[in-house]
Amino acid sequence: MSSTSAIDIRRFIDDRPVSRYQLLVAVMCGLIVFVDGFDAQAMGYVAPALTAAMKISRNVLASVISSGLVGMMIGALVSGPLADRIGRKPLLIGCSLIFGVGSLLTATAQSVESLMAWRAITGLGMGGAMPNAIALTSEYMPQRRRAGAVTMMICGFSLGAAVGGFVAASIIPVFGWPSVFVVGGIMPIAIALASFVLLPESIRFLLVGGGNELRARAYLSRMAPAEAVAAPLSPGSDEHPSTRHGAGPSTELGAGTTGAFIVAELFTNGRAMATILIWVIYFMNLLNLYFLNSWLPTIISDAGIAQATAIRLTSLFQIGGIAGAIVLGRLLDRTFSFWILAGCYAWAAAFVYAIGHSGASVAMLAVTIACAGVGIIGGQNASHALSSEFYPTHIRSTGVGWALGIGRIGSIVGPVLGGLLLTQNTPMRDVFWAALIPALIAAAAAATIAAIKRS
Repeated sequence: MSSTSAIDIRRFIDDRPVSRYQLLVAVMCGLIVFVDGFDAQAMGYVAPALTAAMKISRNVLASVISSGLVGMMIGALVSGPLADRIGRKPLLIGCSLIFGVGSLLTATAQSVESLMAWRAITGLGMGGAMPNAIALTSEYMPQRRRAGAVTMMICGFSLGAAVGGFVAASIIPVFGWPSVFVVGGIMPIAIALASFVLLPESIRFLLVGGGNELRARAYLSRMAPAEAVAAPLSPGSDEHPSTRHGAGPSTELGAGTTGAFIVAELFTNGRAMATILIWVIYFMNLLNLYFLNSWLPTIISDAGIAQATAIRLTSLFQIGGIAGAIVLGRLLDRTFSFWILAGCYAWAAAFVYAIGHSGASVAMLAVTIACAGVGIIGGQNASHALSSEFYPTHIRSTGVGWALGIGRIGSIVGPVLGGLLLTQNTPMRDVFWAALIPALIAAAAAATIAAIKRS
């Protein structure tokens, strides 16, 4: 069958308005990352109550938090290559079930050891869900809307984390800290069951793998029900930011790229330096993100602010992140550039510094925390959009998964460093002086990628 007579799925999606079915895909992926965000932030919200109830030190709590992040790292590293072999949908459903069950088990923990075990299992599912939600949303959206769609979908994570703060502040005084994990366990199990019915597989993934054209046509008919598609289907070529201004499109590899070879593909075709710098960005920003997620309520409480108020103030970090993601998504749809990401992280560094100089002023903390969220969380969402577009279909989940996996090492380091700083009674200003350094490094890495692409 000649390639000229085949329907290029990428072009088919790019040339048409976004359908309700495509929006359904983005919404379902957004719901999965919503519960991911709820559970990821839960430990930070329950930290004051948990340390009091179980009589554990902050250093021990940092180890509990890090155990979940280790699970997230492993989940991200394993799920990306696995999804590029068996598909996005099975991984999304399986990961949602794993972190739902893990969260319910966390609520039953009676010791530090059991807490660490259940958080590690929960993390496996959480870490595996994110890269596949990003990949699936990216592959169902037209290029002109892709960055905005991915950043908006990832807002589900920030929204879940913010909602978690208000839920935790309301139910912990009544039902205790385990209630947060009960809520955080029921939701992903329910969403996994709904995803089994409603969520499709990536059409381009099915065609790249070969032998799934009938299933791909079924999804295509739901995306464009008014069109009768009789011609054979082709996954088309991946076009990337580096090829939008004159270079030719990259080519797809067929099925069979597995294991270490898939990871090695991240360093071929001129991708090596950018891949390493993307990993630096993820490592540094997730270090900062999880340091603040884990310890902001405790730091604010230590400044003399009531625990419930401290939790609500921390929720503003996530709300700022949602605002940042919306703005950055629009900017990236117009100008797909790492310079935008560099400016975003420079903004983050300025407001992280400002948090440390806000003292016990609730108004100042509200403004500076929200603005820091714009840069750190908004920047993380923009990183997902940039990295998912940077890698072609056959290694997209691997590219995003490994970036997140390397970033999870930073997310493990962040809470541990925070625990050490707080154990030594480091002044609030000095804590945030330390926290602005990763943001500056991330800004420099993004600027370097932008400069390399320009040259």
